[in-house]
Amino acid sequence: MYAQRPLAYAPTPYSYTPNAARSASINLDEEVKLTSSSAERDLYESLAEIYSIIVTLDGLEKAYIRDVVTEAEYTETCTRLLKQYKSSLGDDTVAREFVDLETFKRMWGLECPRATERLRIGLPATVEQASHSVPAGSKASGSSGTPGGASGTLILTATENFITFLDALRINMVSKDALHPLLSEVIQSVNKVTDVDFENRGKIIQWLITLNQMRATEELGDEQARELAFDIEQAYQGFKSTLE
Repeated sequence: MYAQRPLAYAPTPYSYTPNAARSASINLDEEVKLTSSSAERDLYESLAEIYSIIVTLDGLEKAYIRDVVTEAEYTETCTRLLKQYKSSLGDDTVAREFVDLETFKRMWGLECPRATERLRIGLPATVEQASHSVPAGSKASGSSGTPGGASGTLILTATENFITFLDALRINMVSKDALHPLLSEVIQSVNKVTDVDFENRGKIIQWLITLNQMRATEELGDEQARELAFDIEQAYQGFKSTLE
């Protein structure tokens, strides 16, 4: 009978001749390098860390809302994540590649609305709002939020933090990286004394958010610095009124 002829388009074991140059340039056993230098590798590792921080922070916020973690656990973890986020963006190369939070989220397909809000504020929710979780010994039982039984050491620390911050403004320390840590210490020390939402406490939070959204080396203008000093002085007076 007739021998079956192979179709013209069907390759035979002898019909493919590999390109010698191509086969010489591709080694399937060779590790593919995703970066061409150690600096580039460090950059992408930093961006990966930021990605991980955002996702983790979003999960932490959900866990706190659902009461899966205690206030103390939430505050400690959230504070650490916020510090790691700021530290990662302290590198100019990373900051340039990151651009801003919304750009980074679009680039990598992130949503994370709760983490976005927390990073915008720059404070744990327990610090932003007067916490009802007070350290042992800082209040007398049955004080119902009043600082009458608060430890004298905690009151002294809060007072000193107010004075330190106002003194920093008086000597013209007006950069974000100088003021934000000091004002964070003010609100955290105040919250250990009282959970009362005293007069002008909200001004402290508003200024912390304003400072958080500035670049690290960015400075307040003269008018802003005067307004900040006035608002914090008023908050200090409001705090002292709760001690009476």
